[in-house]
Amino acid sequence: MKFGSLPLSEAEGAIAAHSVRLDGGAIKKGTRLGPLEIARLEAAGFREVVAARMEPGDMAEDAAARLLAEAVAGPHVRADAAFTGRANLFAAAAGVLRVSEAALDAFNDVDEAITLATLRDFTPVAAGDMVGTVKIIPYAVPASLVDAARRTSNGLLAVAPFRLKRVAVISTLLPGFADKVVAKTLAVTRARLAPTGAEMVSADTVAHDTAALAQALGRAAQEGAELVIVFGASAIADRNDVIPAAVVAAGGEVVRLGMPVDPGNLLMLGRLGAMPVLGAPGCARSPKENGFDFVLMRLLAGLEVTARDIARLGAGGLLSDIAVRPHPRAEGDAGQGFAAVILAAGRSARMGQGINKLMEEVGGVPVIRRVVEAALASRARPVIVVTGHERGRIAAALDGLDVSFAHNPDHASGMASSLRAGISAVPETAAGALVVLGDMPLLGADVIDRLISAHAPDEGRLICVPVEDGQRGHPVLWSRRYFADLGALEGDVGARHILAANQDAVAEVAITGAGAFLDVDTPQLLAQARAALRDEQVVRTEPV
Repeated sequence: MKFGSLPLSEAEGAIAAHSVRLDGGAIKKGTRLGPLEIARLEAAGFREVVAARMEPGDMAEDAAARLLAEAVAGPHVRADAAFTGRANLFAAAAGVLRVSEAALDAFNDVDEAITLATLRDFTPVAAGDMVGTVKIIPYAVPASLVDAARRTSNGLLAVAPFRLKRVAVISTLLPGFADKVVAKTLAVTRARLAPTGAEMVSADTVAHDTAALAQALGRAAQEGAELVIVFGASAIADRNDVIPAAVVAAGGEVVRLGMPVDPGNLLMLGRLGAMPVLGAPGCARSPKENGFDFVLMRLLAGLEVTARDIARLGAGGLLSDIAVRPHPRAEGDAGQGFAAVILAAGRSARMGQGINKLMEEVGGVPVIRRVVEAALASRARPVIVVTGHERGRIAAALDGLDVSFAHNPDHASGMASSLRAGISAVPETAAGALVVLGDMPLLGADVIDRLISAHAPDEGRLICVPVEDGQRGHPVLWSRRYFADLGALEGDVGARHILAANQDAVAEVAITGAGAFLDVDTPQLLAQARAALRDEQVVRTEPV
């Protein structure tokens, strides 16, 4: 192909290399110049035009692109019509894209005029997703180069359709492990499976015990599961830990424990006969993409996954910033501090008709005022009160206290909207916030201060929770890194599933006494709080 300036007397049949603006409309780039176009150029005062002229043996860009796209398209990939030298390739079925990287390199090495760009090998795709594009750079290319590229490209792109349809999920439990975490995990897993056409055929819960889990794995296999996902109540730390030990006890094998993908390091791949068993890392409880997706999607497509395959995931395996990874911004130093976000927007539905639990008195002081005073006596600043139901009464009960208010007009939708309102009011200079329930009248400032002291980013302690005898309480201290996750919550749910998905970042702080564990949701619990306060006062007035 010849390219350059041509006298108009020699330009007929050539291709306009650039758009030319003329009165009455432009001659567009790529237009084959005929007598009419040349006459318009002459009338506008042009004497020459930048154009491309095909030579013997050349193939036009669209013809070349279409031919090569058809050659590249393997099973379950279709080529679209070519336009302006480009032919796009689309998945014809939902599955996992396979790219022969060696063939792709060979294709792109043929000549700079011929290019093919694709999604990454093993990318999950839906039917109709664009998976690649052939682009011919000039307006024409020698047919010999097209033939050379075709010889490298047979079946270069293919989609392995999702095949496995029956997935069993087993959740192991420890004392104090919340049912809501399991429910949220199942919902996330169903959503993760939906695009693949797989369904959750069973969802069992068993004790976090090797024998119990081994029995559950055996049942899943007998009932026809094609793949089992195990969500452990605690992370897998060793091949002798509960989940891998249960796979072996059930007669299976552990293929790989640990993967060079972050988040997702603590994944386990095992097999029980032909049935894959995935020990899910904590991040798999979150809908965000993580290393678990890499392996799960391949397995659902019926592709073999070996220990070597997982070991090779390191390049590109650093997916996003995660909680326990060192971070350039220092968090939690003395200059930043932590805010206290006090949730006081609810309707007190469990207290009975017309009763606002936050306005009930304990020790002669409204519940909400006791909680706010405890926060003000701590190191937390600022103290932000989220209002909703009866906001005027709440504000009046806090008259004279150094607090700011964040009103939640959507408080009837549930706790998540109040969390969003409170977190959005936290100053950008704060390292994080303590989410404090407004109905815990026995909470002391010492609990809040101990949680703040426990926060240590360099040691991976980014979420701090009070614990007594295995029971977790409130408030919960959150590093700012989790504000986006808290802000994404919806409905009448708290943040238990975020805790479960980030277990490695959770610091449990031993606390004694009812202050961090007793909320006054019901008249009975309110009576307990009043009695506990009276007992405490009696003990304090007795002589030593």
